[in-house]
Amino acid sequence: MSTRTSALNNRILGVDIQSGDVRGDAPSYAVVTYDGETIERDVVSLRKLHRRIGSEEPAIVATDNTYELAEDKAGLIRFLRGLPSETKLVQVTGDERPEPLSRVAARHGVPYGKQPMEEAEAAARLAARNVGYEVSAFTNTTEIKVSRGRSTGSGGWSEDRFTRRIHGSVKKAAREVESELDAAALEYERDVTEKYGGYSQARFEVEATPAELPVSEHRAGDTRIEIERERRDGIEYRPLAKRRDHVVVGIDPGTTTAVAVTDLDGDVLDVWSSRTVDTADVIEWIIEHGRPIVVAADVEPMPETVEKIRRSFDAADWIPDSDLSVDRKLHRTREEHYNNDHERDAMAAALFAYDDHADQFERIAEKVPPQFDRGEVIAAVVSGDESVESALEGMRDEDGDEPEESTHDPRELTDDEKEIKRLKDRVQRLETHVEELEATVSQKDERIEELESELSEARREERRDARERREVTRLERETERLKRELSEAESANERLEDKLERLKELWKLDHSNFADVAERKRGLVPVKPIEQFTKDAIRRADEAYGVAPDDVVYLRDASGAGRETAERLAAYDPRVVLRDGGLSEQADEVLFEHEVPVGSASEVAIQEVDELAVARESEVEAVIEDWNDRAAERRRERKAAEIDQLISEHRARDPERSG
Repeated sequence: MSTRTSALNNRILGVDIQSGDVRGDAPSYAVVTYDGETIERDVVSLRKLHRRIGSEEPAIVATDNTYELAEDKAGLIRFLRGLPSETKLVQVTGDERPEPLSRVAARHGVPYGKQPMEEAEAAARLAARNVGYEVSAFTNTTEIKVSRGRSTGSGGWSEDRFTRRIHGSVKKAAREVESELDAAALEYERDVTEKYGGYSQARFEVEATPAELPVSEHRAGDTRIEIERERRDGIEYRPLAKRRDHVVVGIDPGTTTAVAVTDLDGDVLDVWSSRTVDTADVIEWIIEHGRPIVVAADVEPMPETVEKIRRSFDAADWIPDSDLSVDRKLHRTREEHYNNDHERDAMAAALFAYDDHADQFERIAEKVPPQFDRGEVIAAVVSGDESVESALEGMRDEDGDEPEESTHDPRELTDDEKEIKRLKDRVQRLETHVEELEATVSQKDERIEELESELSEARREERRDARERREVTRLERETERLKRELSEAESANERLEDKLERLKELWKLDHSNFADVAERKRGLVPVKPIEQFTKDAIRRADEAYGVAPDDVVYLRDASGAGRETAERLAAYDPRVVLRDGGLSEQADEVLFEHEVPVGSASEVAIQEVDELAVARESEVEAVIEDWNDRAAERRRERKAAEIDQLISEHRARDPERSG
């Protein structure tokens, strides 16, 4: 069966970077145009390469490394978006893990050289043989958006009429698009946004590529139509030639049917069992897993069901000389996993069949050149009873160039040859369909892996964001705390500065070098006011301007103080206490005991400036002298009272002598 692609009827561009770097200096590219027969060579810039692809619309753009055409993943997606809808980008060296181009070319018998133009030609020839992977970033779903072509603002007449006309035009255009899609028998989903007078927009999600759509992008008057192909979540690599590998199959029929397959190296690929399947289901499962070379059973003779399945694949048969014992089957499958005895028996049949053919497979593989498929040759020898040489010769004829035209008419095929050709075509169609189904399953598996990877990355990103948010919150709280501390420190500094200024004024009045004060201030003494005769008022005055020994203290309200308050004031040892109002007996007694002079503030002319006050020294001295006189008299009276009390007590103890 020929593996040449139908693309040979179209143009293929083989591309390889000639000089420069797509990530830096302006690159140039070696370009080879191949149509299956002729070769054209050229060297162009990246910009000219884009223009050439757009104008020629080749079937395939082939390269050995797609990242020679784009600097990164985003750039590759932009490159793919710019390709014509019928043009494929093919990486001939493999998928995400490409092989060296020299190795791929040797395997497929394609001329190869190290010069960029030679590598570009090798890429074009390999793509013509369906070698490589199509690089895709878009699905087969396309969105058609019908929307307003202009704003619904003032339109030169009534705005309502203008808006209604635009929405009506969008609705009409949407219906025309829907009619075209129905006529083309395309599947789609519609979503419209109704507005005053019609639609503001309509979206159609169509199961087709842009090239398959019966409508195109345009903008005319009140409406516009935009077409955008749905992007995949990542870059996808799909093989151009989908094929199934050759396998060895073991079958255990019965109420529960089990099937196992191994590759040509003896590795178990899969095993399966079911109680509810028929022969067609078994054949379908085998088709999904490969092309059988040998079909085996674990008993002799081969059961009729197994024989029927073998004939459907035209595969070689294998049965043991005698029924395989349970011990032999357990030993041969000891390193494999299975769910029941039926799967074990099917697996044992496949593995024993491989063991019998292993040497033959190896001998055949040694004779197969690199450019040929080992499995195809083994299948031809084992299942078709051909020699290795004849099998290779047949493949060379099949893969060779088309024969030159001759002048005589071709021989008419016999009925048997026509039937064989018809059956081969049918088998080819069925195999292609099966391969497409396998590719769909593979794509879905890859998609699941991509989504799981993205989910894991999203979770890691969310954890990083959460840590960053917590750190930002902590720093914001720390900043607010420092701002509060700064504000409190500034307030405290202002209070201290005020206190310093007051203390400076007091210092000028207290100090012995008071002569530097203006002449009119001579003979003055500072007075330190206390609002009330309470502990809190004394403390506040001390904090504001300091209360020290020999200070003149002025009590604005002297009433109500008790012994403890008076003790607190006496502890400062003031020179004199000037008072407004009367002292309590307790307070007066405490101050007298501590020899703190007390006088009426009305006897002194006190001048107040803000929180500070001054009085004349002479008047303060007068108050002190007056208190001293009163205190001396008070002491004499107290002494006399004490003497009288002693006399009275003495008389009371000795009444006869006193009489």
